Amino acid sequence: MDLTRRHNDPNDSSSLIMHRDPRSPVSEAFRTLRTNLEFVSPGARLKSILVSSPGPEEGKSTVAANLAISLAQAGKQVILVDADMRKPTQHRLFSLPNRAGLTTLLVKDAGQEVRQDTPVPGLSIITSGPIPPNPSELLASDSMDTVINSLADNADIVIYDSPPMAVVTDAIILGPKLDGALVVARLGVTSKEAAKRTRELLKTSRSRVLGVVVNGVAHRHVYGSYYYYYYDESEDENRSDSG
Repeated sequence: MDLTRRHNDPNDSSSLIMHRDPRSPVSEAFRTLRTNLEFVSPGARLKSILVSSPGPEEGKSTVAANLAISLAQAGKQVILVDADMRKPTQHRLFSLPNRAGLTTLLVKDAGQEVRQDTPVPGLSIITSGPIPPNPSELLASDSMDTVINSLADNADIVIYDSPPMAVVTDAIILGPKLDGALVVARLGVTSKEAAKRTRELLKTSRSRVLGVVVNGVAHRHVYGSYYYYYYDESEDENRSDSG
């Protein structure tokens, strides 16, 4: 079983398994991920999470969407932001228009209401909006800082779906602005080199790594269709000390 199996129809919303089949083993795995994230910062709640991957076709947008649904089903007010202004996906997963979105806030009117409701109570989405010629510059701008602060004040948690880290700089720019990052990899697709490079980029940018979600793990090996691995800097230091 593969959570983020590829679909021929780009508008197919069947990947939203937390909404479509909340009692499935995969949905239970997302609830486990949600619980694990709650224990990452017991003294301070996570208000903003980056979800990205080393490369394309690794399932980061589907993970971001289902994690957002899982959080909303737990009673939180959640905003899912499609910060992938190069190859946006969230509007397709949720069958929403993409005429206005994040680029609208960054380029035209920071005060415009661009959030769209979803069938999931408590979950709203800001799609990418029109694709701009300069995504990296927009994410690095003061306007993006304003948007991040504003959204954090209007939700319990905000999930940001960003482009792959080893392909473009967008996620590395956005990561330090947020409370932490989840890295999504796919078994048999993500190379060790790409994973190592991604970790180095996150560390260099001073982004906080919350964990890794590995897609494509056979159901007989792991409960659900992915494996969640928690990593933090202290663990890395312990490895160094013991070596």
